[in-house]
Amino acid sequence: MAAQYDQSREFARPVLERVHAAGLFDLQIPETVGGPGLTAVEECIVQEELAAGCAGIALALIANTLALTPILLAGTPEQQERLLRPFTEALRFAAFGLTEAEAGSDAGALRTRARRDGDGYVLDGRKRFITNGGVADLYTIFATLDGTSQGITCFAVPKGAPGLSVGREERKLGIRASNTTEVLLDGVHVEAQDRIGGEGEGYRIALRTLLRSRATIGAAALGIAREALSCAIRYAQGREQFGRPIAQLGAIEQMLGEMGMRVEAARLLVYQAAQRIAEGEASPLYSSMAKAYAADTAMYVAGEAVQIFGGYGFMEDYPVEKLFRDAKIYQIFEGTNQVQRMVIARALVKEHA
Repeated sequence: MAAQYDQSREFARPVLERVHAAGLFDLQIPETVGGPGLTAVEECIVQEELAAGCAGIALALIANTLALTPILLAGTPEQQERLLRPFTEALRFAAFGLTEAEAGSDAGALRTRARRDGDGYVLDGRKRFITNGGVADLYTIFATLDGTSQGITCFAVPKGAPGLSVGREERKLGIRASNTTEVLLDGVHVEAQDRIGGEGEGYRIALRTLLRSRATIGAAALGIAREALSCAIRYAQGREQFGRPIAQLGAIEQMLGEMGMRVEAARLLVYQAAQRIAEGEASPLYSSMAKAYAADTAMYVAGEAVQIFGGYGFMEDYPVEKLFRDAKIYQIFEGTNQVQRMVIARALVKEHA
């Protein structure tokens, strides 16, 4: 099924309906508004398992959490009841509208503008690489009131709002079962009641959201790495060369040993970061370490798995080719791994000041 959706590039709504029916969507929505009220640890467990099956399908859950977290962090009780409860009653999708063509790692450089209009606001701009962008029922959009990062403000915009439209759907190297589009805002009116947090608080809200989501991203990367290792072990046990299984050859043993160590190290970092978030102590140091190391591990382990499979690893008939393609994006989105290393270094220097 994962291969089918990867090849067709379809959004896997039927699969996601089953995931929702199993109660695995939007786990951190609090019980006060009808959600399960679980922690980042449980969410990471779910994401690791789903991403091991198909990272593209699993990404729809991460996108929901990412988009709803600003409301959890800065929304009023009334906003949480009004905006979050519908997600507990039926399968709905949400999209996080931060990234733009000229504002990726430098989120503060976004150009989408918000201008005051009576008691509300009008939004104009173009968002890029938005996961769930074409299927979302609710968008959390970040726009600047004055053209600076100090003016960035967060807004909740419902599907169907006049002036809100979906641009082109991206054709991607991996995670093809996820929906990734442009989101266009042309004179979109937003009521003041749908502003999340205060004016100028959007940049801080976005950073706090990404800080919490990086453990979940790390868990998904961990799922890819774990599955790639499992595939490599099974193949090495069954593939014979020189009269014995290649799992008994010294070169392959070295590869599998290194892959296994990296997977377990990534696991410890991911769940340490998740536990800190669950305890209300989200750490830039550990969240960035978890995301960067797990993403690098996914790319490394998937690459080694392709090598162990040899020529078969390069073919679409075998699973490691897809795992390799899916892994790459985890080094890029939610803050590139180069940016994560900057965050880690600055946090370490601050700790030792």
